[in-house]
Amino acid sequence: MNIIKFLSSKGIDTIDSAFYKKIEEWNSWYISNVRSFSSYRVYSGRGTYTKRRRKSLGMAKKVCEDIADLLLNEKVKITLSDEKTASYVNQVLRDNNFKTKGNECQERKAATGTVAYVPYLYDMNVDQNGTVLSGKIKINYVSAKDIYPVSWDNGTVYEAIFALRKTVKRKKYVNFQYHHIENGQYVIENMVVVADQSSEGHELTEQEWRQLKPFRNMAAKIETGSLEPQFVIDKLNKVNNTDEDESNPMGVALFSNSIDILKSLDIKYDSYCNEFELGKKRLFVAPEMIKNVDGSPAFDPDDSVFYQLPEDYDKEGTGLIKEVDMELRTEDHSKAINDDLNYLSMKCGFGTERYRFEKGQVKTATEVISVNSDMFRSLKKHENVLDDAIKELVRIIIRLGIVLGEPLNMDSETTIDFDDSIIEDKTAERESDRKDVAMGAMTLEEYRGKWYGETEEQAKKNIQEPAGVIE
Repeated sequence: MNIIKFLSSKGIDTIDSAFYKKIEEWNSWYISNVRSFSSYRVYSGRGTYTKRRRKSLGMAKKVCEDIADLLLNEKVKITLSDEKTASYVNQVLRDNNFKTKGNECQERKAATGTVAYVPYLYDMNVDQNGTVLSGKIKINYVSAKDIYPVSWDNGTVYEAIFALRKTVKRKKYVNFQYHHIENGQYVIENMVVVADQSSEGHELTEQEWRQLKPFRNMAAKIETGSLEPQFVIDKLNKVNNTDEDESNPMGVALFSNSIDILKSLDIKYDSYCNEFELGKKRLFVAPEMIKNVDGSPAFDPDDSVFYQLPEDYDKEGTGLIKEVDMELRTEDHSKAINDDLNYLSMKCGFGTERYRFEKGQVKTATEVISVNSDMFRSLKKHENVLDDAIKELVRIIIRLGIVLGEPLNMDSETTIDFDDSIIEDKTAERESDRKDVAMGAMTLEEYRGKWYGETEEQAKKNIQEPAGVIE
């Protein structure tokens, strides 16, 4: 269905539809299935064309995987100053598989520029006064193609629609979740549309969608009672330069300005593979050598090395068997591919020498990188945005927990400890900090805050050894 047209029919404006074409293009590179490139035709010389599939290195996905693993992996710690609140938030994140889904979202964010986290309450029990007695918190993880900003300013999205897709008995539906402000507070309105091939789709009434299991307990309108949104927009810390509209609040793919390099890489890699296919050894054999004296085949008919010469071959110039062994240009191809890998690595913020093409495979550098490198600065820049996004997600979880009657502290301080083990030599840095504590240049509270991700209050509580003594 045409989502932009459907929203327009509801009087809702969002960003230009041309941008979603860009998202489609980035995703096509991410899955290595690019229109008019991944498949191509070769002229046969006889008035016909042969269809071919271009071999791909899949570097668009590779750079997305790498930035995701560097930004949000299993070593990242989320710490809250209030222990009871921390325990509750971490349990909600575990219940929603945040370690796995969070990393997946970082990869999709790198591939399409933007993702969203949309927490909500489900399985609720409500009394006659509308007070929520019990329930659970669930998180919807939404990709860029299903995020439609409605109002924004200075890159911050204030109102948005999320297209949540469901399939019931092989029939596809879209739940449009509209987060907007009414009378100074956020409300969430739900619409369900049959995602058919029509231009706008068929909208269901509330009575109709309640017959479908995924929407059975969904309310048409929810008043959150909050001045803060119940969604988080997470994007890469890169300027959106896709068009002249500088106000576009959506992010861009990590490789958005490297499409030409990705094309060059796949063309050269395809040529590299063809070099082995077309340059394999061949033996041209005279017709009289094909069969033994008893009429049985002299060579395996399934062996592609042997080719029969025509009956009128040049017996004197060719001989009974002629060997053709073409020289492979593997070194030239490898050098050209490595040059493009360096360009791609640099354009994506990894600096140079991140990737190396050897023996037909791409290898990734694993050594510790310098704090003065391009990669260090790029990661820190992206971490700044991700830090704010995770903290906002935590605030929403706490707020929903309070709605469920949990005794949580809304003012609990949140600290995100990112994994910088590849950026810094942690062993050497930790040893240096130990010496600083011993000489009094660093307090034990500061040490624990840095290496254990504790707040100052937690560090003081956990210190049981004399000052300067570190386990």
